[in-house]
Amino acid sequence: MTGEQIVQRPISSLTLWRGNARTHSKKQISQIAKSIETFGFTNPILIDEAGTILAGHGRLEAAKLLAWTSVPCWRIEYMSEDQKRAYVLADNKLALNAGWDDELLATELGALASLDLDFDLDVTGFSIAETDQVIDFAFPEADSDPAD
Repeated sequence: MTGEQIVQRPISSLTLWRGNARTHSKKQISQIAKSIETFGFTNPILIDEAGTILAGHGRLEAAKLLAWTSVPCWRIEYMSEDQKRAYVLADNKLALNAGWDDELLATELGALASLDLDFDLDVTGFSIAETDQVIDFAFPEADSDPAD
């Protein structure tokens, strides 16, 4: 694996993968943009030698929403065209195959919710309602009224 390096590339120089079957709603693009604003651009866009995006279409759209003119990209030059085609699908699908440890998720969200954060908790991708639901499901109050 040679030729991989992270470089800043103008957005205008990047090409969308023509067979990208993954879609991103406006809400999700906004969530990604908020995450980038809060944590930085922590996951570079993966591109091939021609500047075609293999992974990171949503991050690119979020960068556009933030009015960025360039983004960090990791250039990968060793994949065949068939490998690229399969990788674009794998990158999007494999993360969907993961699950959650509900108790640990509730613990982490609960810990964050109890802190005086300098950012909104929904930057995690969980809405306040979802956070409450996860915490309540994992740690139901013993003496709460079921009618509530």
